[in-house]
Amino acid sequence: MDSAQSLQEAPEVLVVPTMTDVSRDDDGAPLLEGTVDVMLIPLEAESGGTQLVALAFSTVVGLVEAMGEEQSWVAIPSGKLEEALRGSGAQAVLLDPQPAEGAGGAKNG
Repeated sequence: MDSAQSLQEAPEVLVVPTMTDVSRDDDGAPLLEGTVDVMLIPLEAESGGTQLVALAFSTVVGLVEAMGEEQSWVAIPSGKLEEALRGSGAQAVLLDPQPAEGAGGAKNG
């Protein structure tokens, strides 16, 4: 799996957007029973064509700024991200993506 930024340089824990809300306990920790559907987006590959890419953020704040407060997410240790994505169809990980200019990310005001 490729990475736009090396996961070796990533923080210890990454925040990964999910397709559905994840149940949490009273402390906010996710209650993981079974699997979680992570968000994959198609991006143009350097070699042409498209590839499915998993998004990951260094912080919850970064995810909220890029995707909005309502975006569900789960925290995954960076050293286990590739293993967690195995079988998902993700061909790469995009770390700390920013919304495209004018894409209407979560902005106050």
